[in-house]
Amino acid sequence: MPDVVDLTQRLIACDSVTPATGGVFALLEAELTAIGFAVDRFVVGEAPDGPVENLLAVRGTGGRHFAFAGHVDVVPAGDGWQAGPFAGVLRGGMLYGRGAVDMKGAVAAFVAAVARVPAGDGTVSLIITGDEEGPAIHGTRALIDRMAERSLRPDLCLVGEPTSTTMLGDMIKIGRRGSVNIWIDVDGRQGHVAYPHLADNPIPKLIAALAAIEDVVLDHGNDWFQPSNIEVTDLTVGNVATNVIPARASARLSIRFNDEQRGPELIDRIAAIVHTHASGARVEGRISGEAFLTPPGNFSTLIGDAIERHTGRRPELSTTGGTSDARFLSALCPTVEFGLLNATMHKVDEAVAVDDLHALTAIYADILKAGLAG
Repeated sequence: MPDVVDLTQRLIACDSVTPATGGVFALLEAELTAIGFAVDRFVVGEAPDGPVENLLAVRGTGGRHFAFAGHVDVVPAGDGWQAGPFAGVLRGGMLYGRGAVDMKGAVAAFVAAVARVPAGDGTVSLIITGDEEGPAIHGTRALIDRMAERSLRPDLCLVGEPTSTTMLGDMIKIGRRGSVNIWIDVDGRQGHVAYPHLADNPIPKLIAALAAIEDVVLDHGNDWFQPSNIEVTDLTVGNVATNVIPARASARLSIRFNDEQRGPELIDRIAAIVHTHASGARVEGRISGEAFLTPPGNFSTLIGDAIERHTGRRPELSTTGGTSDARFLSALCPTVEFGLLNATMHKVDEAVAVDDLHALTAIYADILKAGLAG
């Protein structure tokens, strides 16, 4: 039976900065094959957003279908680690290394938990991408396409993102806000500042548009989500001369929105405001994901029961934080996120408590058993 600490150490030892390829998937494939999974590894996409390696592992063919989902890619390590970021050092009851909590520890717990559940109890799948920390264009979305080709559709899905804040199991995510980025380009006509009538300055038009956007109140939030917000994340002219009216001014917006909004409608709304002040402006948007909510019910209850059984605490149900691949998986079935403490994710000396790895494995095993039982 896989040891969760040993497997986490070996996964950390694989330098899998996004997009992850090769060794980390070979290791995971070997572990899953040994406990009865059929493993499908495939590569999709081309530069600049690919190629991306993914892994879909399935055990069983009947009964209810429970899916664990996550990623084995990690963000760059950065400098200043006490030991090598991929060394997987054990010290003082903690395991250190890039990906310890985000989210190789949870992936190892998936494997160790499934090994505790009899193979005949139902269908179990692991949906693992090598590109969650990057563009996420050819990752989980490609895995969902692969599942559709094979007529695989889980009844429940648990994503192992590090959702806990101060103690293991104090928070799970039952939804996430959506995210859209919008680029605005306003063209003018370059000219000498002493002859403004011969030029057309795009800056005042862009500033007026941004001021109008700043006044927009999208909503006031609701029972499960905070208010949607629009933020200006870049403002660029690039004019190095002091006596030249520039030919172009550009801005970028980021909108994080709740389930009262939809990405395409937000892009159209921003475009309408911009065109009021600059009729010829170009407005382009990219939707990273729509907001989703898995309403409190049987799934969140069985997860809460398993957490309380092993930790003595009942988790808070939350939709806070950034986006995750649950935004894609939620289209398939009820999807909830639950994993390790997030205090050190993406930081130097990222670390997980050994006790938490063992507890998480036990919790995941109980969740899996209950999920397969219906």
